[in-house]
Amino acid sequence: MENSKEEKYYLKLRKNITTWLDEKANLNNNFREYILIVPDMFHLLIKLVQDPDVPQGKKVKLISAIAYFISPIDFLPEAFLGPVGYMDDIAIAAYVLNDMLNSIDPQIIRKHWAGEIDILIVVKKILINVDKLIGKGIWDKLKGKFN
Repeated sequence: MENSKEEKYYLKLRKNITTWLDEKANLNNNFREYILIVPDMFHLLIKLVQDPDVPQGKKVKLISAIAYFISPIDFLPEAFLGPVGYMDDIAIAAYVLNDMLNSIDPQIIRKHWAGEIDILIVVKKILINVDKLIGKGIWDKLKGKFN
């Protein structure tokens, strides 16, 4: 990443999450696992928007997911909930990425993924557990905004 607003946001996000998790030693390990991938998901969305191999139609959804990520107004606001508030953001990111995985070469997505676990596994796991992470009612409303 070049020294851009996105990079600054990514680095700030990573620092804030790491600091917060260090303070929350008793946090449910399930949430901890997902919270740790938040910065990498944001980074991936940014990189995919910049990739010329990603079709323009898919970039529109990616940009919408990025806008949701950085918006202070969403279903689970980070300002009130701390990093747990990113659960809806990663759910949307996984939803948009899953749509892409069904129509483009997965290697396009994999080449930008900075996480340790294969992004295909991460997306699948988030979508399988999304009702537990954010609740079915919120999830149904969010999906409607990104169809």
